[in-house]
Order: sequence, then structure tokens, then C-alpha cells
Amino acid sequence: MPVTRSKVPRRATYEDANLLLRLYELRREERLRKAREWFIKNFHANTMEEFQKLCPLNSEENAFYRMVVSYWDMAASFVASGVLHEGLFTQNSRELLLVWERIHDVVPALRKTFKNANLSRSLETVANAMIADRLPDSAFGV
Repeated sequence: MPVTRSKVPRRATYEDANLLLRLYELRREERLRKAREWFIKNFHANTMEEFQKLCPLNSEENAFYRMVVSYWDMAASFVASGVLHEGLFTQNSRELLLVWERIHDVVPALRKTFKNANLSRSLETVANAMIADRLPDSAFGV
């Protein structure tokens, strides 16, 4: 079942802010920080062949890839399901967009390989919403 954006506008709450801060704290965890650093510096794959070369099964690179992408897909699922305020999240989580831009070419092949049409679906949904909304007032102007 595809993930869809909530159509019901609502104001951000203190609960939203607290959840966003908890997500930020998770990003500071040492192993995830190392994975994010590797991903930002090294992940450039446009084909399944490039992906397999860069992130072979059972490698540290593959673990780093999975950590980064699953973190952002989880965070995006909170937004896509309406648990976390979309505007507050997108203003403070632009790294999600970088991750999607890096993986979007290989996602269809990964979905086919793993027979999972919903692989990274929340990440895709929220990233596409961010692109469509073109938030000029986002953190750091990116």
C-alpha cells in the first residue's frame, strides 16, 4: 500500500517538537553519525551494478547504507502518517532530501531485487513533497 501525505493541515505542537528533537538525538548516535558521514562523502550509485560494487552484501558500506536509508525512511514515515508535523520536519530535516537524491536512481532496482514495492516509500513520498513545496525558508537555505 503506497504512503500518502496527510491532507489535513494542523499546527505544530510541542509533541511534534519533542519528537523532532528525539530524531535529532538519534542522528547524533556514534555509529549512525559515522554511517551518515560515509554516505554523504561516498554514496554515488546510479545503477544496481554501481550499488553492488559500492555496497557489497555483508560489508560495512552496505550496513552504513542501510542505517542511513532506514533512519530517514522511518523518520519520513512519521510525517507521511501524520504523526509528525510535515512543515516542522521539512524545515529541519533537509538531509532527507540529499539522501533521496542520492538513492532515487537505484531504488526501483532494489525494490525489484528484494520484491518489496514499498522499499523506501515514505522517504520517497516526503522527499517528493519537499521538492514540490520548494521550501525557501528551510534551515540553512537548502
